[in-house]
Amino acid sequence: MAVSTWLGVRIAVAPSAAAVALAFIAGGAALGVVSGLVPGLHANNMALLLAAGASSVPGPPRLVGAAMLAAGTVHTFLDVVPALSLGVPDPAMAATALPGHELVLAGRGREALRLSALGSGLAVALAVPLAIPVTEAVTALYPAIRDNLSVVLAAVAVGLVTTEGTYRGTVGAGLALTASGVLGLLTLDLPTGGLVSAGGTLAPLFAGLFGAPVLIEALGGGGVPPQDDATLALSKPAVGGLSVAGTLSGAVVGFIPGVSSAVAATGALLAVPYRFGARGFVVITSGVNTANTIFALLALRALGSPRTGVLVALESSGAPLAFPLLLASVALASAVGFVLVPTVGDRYLSLIGSLDYRRLSTAVLALLLALSFALAGPVGVGIFAVATVVGLLPPRFGSRRATLMGVLLVPLAVG
Repeated sequence: MAVSTWLGVRIAVAPSAAAVALAFIAGGAALGVVSGLVPGLHANNMALLLAAGASSVPGPPRLVGAAMLAAGTVHTFLDVVPALSLGVPDPAMAATALPGHELVLAGRGREALRLSALGSGLAVALAVPLAIPVTEAVTALYPAIRDNLSVVLAAVAVGLVTTEGTYRGTVGAGLALTASGVLGLLTLDLPTGGLVSAGGTLAPLFAGLFGAPVLIEALGGGGVPPQDDATLALSKPAVGGLSVAGTLSGAVVGFIPGVSSAVAATGALLAVPYRFGARGFVVITSGVNTANTIFALLALRALGSPRTGVLVALESSGAPLAFPLLLASVALASAVGFVLVPTVGDRYLSLIGSLDYRRLSTAVLALLLALSFALAGPVGVGIFAVATVVGLLPPRFGSRRATLMGVLLVPLAVG
């Protein structure tokens, strides 16, 4: 029996038990690949679907829980692929969808995929040395952050609007932020009647705000052009610094209730130097998205409260919180995701580029509509339609699409 220590936790593993655990983690990782590549599918919806089916999976509950966490981790790596290729993000990747998609349209999609993999992979590596000091610091500061969260979110919202480069862009940003904020206030807590129990309004909201407008605009475009080589334009220090910022922002998400990866990534964008542009957005938002998985697990251990949909689903499934196994699951799934982003992503981009983009955009629009109905019923279809109209505002004014994150910023700030 091998014994090792990681993050202060002693781990003893028998070879036969390790083989079984690896099989479950591999199965979860495979599910994460599939869910990550589905345009517009939110990780929380995927997690609740896993929780609903967990009881029917043969095997020890702790291994089923490890598989669920592996699926959620790989999802945070692979969800960048449809965001870049189609401009249709998981909500956590919404802030980077347009800048990243612009890199694809400029023939730099292969580079963008590798920047995303580095952002996520370095977030995992950085989370190890930062885990203990960040956990202690955030736990100590938690009451003050919680009491002033509305002020922080309001500052992020104001920053998004006032940092637009033109007066027209500022006006458009204000309109988009206000309209999306009102939409969020009216719809986030609406009861839904979807076909599956893992539904909710987030999927149709984000599919409409961020996905459908890009697809509609693409109907008259030339599709995905041939992609250049994968050479990175950012220096190693720049990638490292942006990854640190993404990791720390992900730590905030993991510990502070109500702050999602999408909100933290949006705030982190304000700290990205202008010279890094879209590439900086891709690195930092990918880091936030993946670091959240690790720090949320640490927060669950420190504070006893789940902060992500995957961890809520893990608890609801009845799986025991075997932290050494869960940490190992995250580490292994991260390695799988890091390798798959460029390999699967390159093929995904190549496939998208070979298809008739008008037909593809129409098909993906139909998929988003069907997904909205499946997860939220007729209400979801209505939300998707209204969100699409709101989502068309920023490009009309030359504003950043990140201002549409008002859909979460405003309800959280006023709530």
